[in-house]
Amino acid sequence: MAVTTGLSGNEIYCLAEKGYTPGNIVVGNSVHSLGLIRSVGTGLKAMLGGELTQITQLIEDGRKTAYQRMLQEAVNYNATGVTGVDSQLIFHGGNVEFLAIGSAVHANGTTPLNKFSTSADGQELFAQLDVGFKPVCFAFGNVAYSMGIGRGLLGRLKTLARGEIKEYSHIFNHTRHLALSRIIAHAKEHKANAVLGIKTTILPFGGVNEMLMLGTASSHAKLSGDTFNEPISSDMTNIEMWNMISKGYMPLRLLLGTSVYSLGLVGGITSTIKSFVRGEINELTRLIYDARENALAIINEEAKAIGADDVIGVKTYVYQLGNGLIEFLAIGTAVKKTSSLTTESSQLPPQAIIVDKDSFYDSNVNNSLKVNINTGNKPINKGMMFIYIPVILLLLLLHLFLRMMTD
Repeated sequence: MAVTTGLSGNEIYCLAEKGYTPGNIVVGNSVHSLGLIRSVGTGLKAMLGGELTQITQLIEDGRKTAYQRMLQEAVNYNATGVTGVDSQLIFHGGNVEFLAIGSAVHANGTTPLNKFSTSADGQELFAQLDVGFKPVCFAFGNVAYSMGIGRGLLGRLKTLARGEIKEYSHIFNHTRHLALSRIIAHAKEHKANAVLGIKTTILPFGGVNEMLMLGTASSHAKLSGDTFNEPISSDMTNIEMWNMISKGYMPLRLLLGTSVYSLGLVGGITSTIKSFVRGEINELTRLIYDARENALAIINEEAKAIGADDVIGVKTYVYQLGNGLIEFLAIGTAVKKTSSLTTESSQLPPQAIIVDKDSFYDSNVNNSLKVNINTGNKPINKGMMFIYIPVILLLLLLHLFLRMMTD
């Protein structure tokens, strides 16, 4: 019987090298009403800020239901595993569809028949297996949260001054670490000692924000429980991890740090006026520098606390949060020198590192109803230009008025 798979030719080649053949695409879904989610989000907890546990649970249940239905379809195909598991949100008017999709694989006669699911595609799975990490299950951790009116009022008062807004920094740091702790707990529930290939996304959802971490709970025989009390975690790709292990390093923990800074009312007006002339804007230069240093200091301190040798793959992001606020996020993986982990192959095959090219292009992607939560995008303040234009015009008029007064 013909197989309909989402695996590319390169992925099929890599999986064949590890004893797996492609199976059919497997799908699971669950549709929920956004009306119920919005009604929960308008309660007292949303006013106070922080995690909205009811919404977290609603979203978690939707994702789990879709995932379990996908697994059941894989069982119906008598699959050994499911690769490339993806979780998507598709909005249908006032409803949201939780969609889980992946590609089934079948073990050949000599390959162990341990059932598994993984967020890794065929190429990433090859690299993971080659360093001895056996996939256990697709894992995720999420948290839905609100900035809150109470914290928002205090934060807005502090935006009049320049510097870090610790109330906002605390919310962002706390929620990120909640999601991380939950994906690690998911791995521990399934007796795994590692969570690999973690992808992090922040997504607006029903009037609140959801932070989501997706990865693969995995197990390595040489990671003893005595040495590692918690499962290791990594946001490196599995191919990156293969390269690091081949050079004598292993991942320890995903590290992240965030700082929310305010330019301040006076600084904002000054920098806006200066933006009309050429030259450096010292206020913005110093502000962004301080925010960057603070976020990096957070992950450096955590790396020292766990005895890491280095922090690699550090990625930095700056986001405009509105009201003169910017967020600076730093995320990377702490690694440590080791000789206990090795690679089976001396080199990765070319098929494992070739990037598959898209052969379909959607020119309406920005207006699409489909939202891929694995892209790592953080859509904040999209479509807000209509608010900024009158503010800019007002500041321009103020600048002209001040010039007339001085003349």
